[in-house]
Amino acid sequence: MTLRKAFLAMALGTVGAFAAVMPALALEAVPPVRVVEPADPGEHLPSVGRSLFDQLFAVSRGADVEVDPPFPFEALLSRIDAQLQRDPDSPLPPAKRVLIPLGRSLQRSAAAPEYFAYPRVVVAVDSPSATAATPLLKDRLFIGYQEQSAVLEVISYNEAAGRFEFQLVKDYRAGGKPRVVYANRNICFACHQNGAPIFSRALWDETNANPAVAALLLATRERFYGIPPGRGIDVPYAIDNATERANGLALTQRLWRDGCGGKQPAAQRCRAGLFAAALRYALSGGQSWLPDARFEQMVAAPLRREASRRWPGGLAAGNADIPNRNPLQGLVSWPADSAARVAYSDVQARFDPLLPRPQQPVWHADAAGALQPLVAGLAEFVAAADRRQLVKVLDRSAAVGTRRIAVACRIDASPAASRWVLRCAAPAGTLLAGTLSLRAGRPAGGRLTRLMLPGGTALNDLELAPVGQATATAASLQPRADGQLPRTAGGDAVSVIDIERPAGGEQGEATLLIREEFALVQQALERLLAGPEAASLFGPTPLPREKLFAALFAELGSRPPPPCCQAARRLPAPQLAAPAVVAGQSSASASDPLLRAFQPYCAACHQSAETFPPNFLQGSAAEVTARLRHCAPRLYVRLAMADVAPEQRAKTPMPPESMLPAFASDPASWRGSPLRAGLLAQVEQWLRAETGQAPQLAAMLAGGYEALRPCLPPR
Repeated sequence: MTLRKAFLAMALGTVGAFAAVMPALALEAVPPVRVVEPADPGEHLPSVGRSLFDQLFAVSRGADVEVDPPFPFEALLSRIDAQLQRDPDSPLPPAKRVLIPLGRSLQRSAAAPEYFAYPRVVVAVDSPSATAATPLLKDRLFIGYQEQSAVLEVISYNEAAGRFEFQLVKDYRAGGKPRVVYANRNICFACHQNGAPIFSRALWDETNANPAVAALLLATRERFYGIPPGRGIDVPYAIDNATERANGLALTQRLWRDGCGGKQPAAQRCRAGLFAAALRYALSGGQSWLPDARFEQMVAAPLRREASRRWPGGLAAGNADIPNRNPLQGLVSWPADSAARVAYSDVQARFDPLLPRPQQPVWHADAAGALQPLVAGLAEFVAAADRRQLVKVLDRSAAVGTRRIAVACRIDASPAASRWVLRCAAPAGTLLAGTLSLRAGRPAGGRLTRLMLPGGTALNDLELAPVGQATATAASLQPRADGQLPRTAGGDAVSVIDIERPAGGEQGEATLLIREEFALVQQALERLLAGPEAASLFGPTPLPREKLFAALFAELGSRPPPPCCQAARRLPAPQLAAPAVVAGQSSASASDPLLRAFQPYCAACHQSAETFPPNFLQGSAAEVTARLRHCAPRLYVRLAMADVAPEQRAKTPMPPESMLPAFASDPASWRGSPLRAGLLAQVEQWLRAETGQAPQLAAMLAGGYEALRPCLPPR
């Protein structure tokens, strides 16, 4: 809705029409708030909690505890797989892995020119944890490994902080001493703009799902770290889905923490109601429960009011997808020449993960179904082991009421009288459809193809097992789904279905017995709300998953799951990857006005002890000057790209556009600012002094960006 349309409605004298367009007009006038701001990545080191990677690989050695990931990489993969459930019907490992020889990571040049001898491995955990003693790793642990750099890049979740942590494992090699450190989040957020893992869209042509990539890998080795090169799209598809779910955690945490309000009892009750809805969703296998009046009053309405006040334009979630890229497009044969091979590693601007990505559909509090993604997102914090224990507790409880639902049926007998065909329906929305097999004229089991009940229950393909002795006209059957009682959308168990078919007739009746087990969960949550820990369980903090389930199981009379990762509680303070500068050198660099000009725009990513990205601002004034001059061709291209129309750029400009708000008060004016002009003029002066002529962008890129000399001098 535009202002022109709004005023046109008023000019036509249609007051009602004008009133109708005003909410939409106001909505458009207020921009959405980003769930995660790329230019504000937060503190490099976590203020609370530790990453799942730290917890998983924390090892006690006497009085000391350290994070010690096993080497070689196959051993690390085996350790991770051992923590996860295996799908007996799938040949895929629990932790999914792909090979990417020509990728887009910071370390893409580490194996040059032998890219297919040392491909990068990307690992994503998308399987449930095997036991309650294992941390929740599903969609929360991602690892990249480049053998030639001897570095693991790790993205893993920190539940206490409600965010993903970015880490490096350095010196990860034979004979090395792996050292686990936290990374510079400024560098990570330039590409990981939602503070979470990213992955290519289909068809994942960078990976070994691309037959041409797989063939070149196979020509080098039959397996890499136990991973066969030949692989279809199933693995990258699974990784893509895992990264999508991982990126949704930020929106879920933001709504949990702020959507209900602050510390007031009403806000705590709202969060408890959301947690109950998430448990229903998890217990029912993802069915959409239709909220009752109590939920509307205690949860939905307060959340809509608070969210509309905080985010009148909505919340914009980040985008995990980067464009699909085929680095071998047009390749006839893999070249023998090293320079020609390096050219294939070039990442064109339109494929660069540094590009600002369009935001996902904006979440609006007043939109239809607004609570559904929140409830589903919270259900992602219900581990499979938590669900299993909760089902076990509810199944064995005797203090449960039973609800009976009777529905009229048409029951047709097949001509050979070998089965009954059921079709049961009621005006309120109950529906049963399926078949019963007969033995000696009596029902002996069967299958429900469809079961629908009021309140959102929609179940498919349920096995029916006989309970007790059936007759020619009646049978009691127990429904099963994956070996367990199926559950309604409200979280209750469908325990028995009684079928009656009068002799000689087609009209019968089905009676469903529903164990109202979820009432026990509701009562337990009410007691927690009234207890001394209500503020810590349901306060405006990241979802306290482990603590919340321990309290819930204790209220239900069950022993809480064993606490995970005890050794990690004694880990020493986390360490940053490297100091920004070496003591005594910062003042030398800062004293040079020429070098100082680059600091505000480049130091956040390029002043460290790491060489990925190139650390040309690290060192003494003399060292920095030498590195800047050596990097001048690439610096010139990246600075000059801001003058090129976006659709014609060969490379993305620097600083990355997504990070400009951290450097410039008005990011839109950066292109024409005297600051950028001054930096560009300085680099041009260096190049003119070196070559005797002014640099020309087209000529510099004639051989491709990767043909320019690297930023750092060779060691």
